[in-house]
Amino acid sequence: MMGRMHEVTVMTRQGCSLCVTAEQEVERICGELGVPWSLTDVDTDPELRAEYGDLVPVILIDGKEHGYWRVEEDRFRQALTS
Repeated sequence: MMGRMHEVTVMTRQGCSLCVTAEQEVERICGELGVPWSLTDVDTDPELRAEYGDLVPVILIDGKEHGYWRVEEDRFRQALTS
């Protein structure tokens, strides 16, 4: 059923209400699926801030941009289980 193990990164920043919501959703979904995930604060790195600053939260799967601003649960689950 499960394909190879994926890894999720949430690009985030302090004081971002959308980021908090996305973090909670990613934590729940990844927890259910047993997928490792982490947070990266874009404001800790000028390159990350330049690339993702206007889009946070940004969801990366295996280092590739999956989506931004909100978690589309069905699409996110499908990406993690394929």
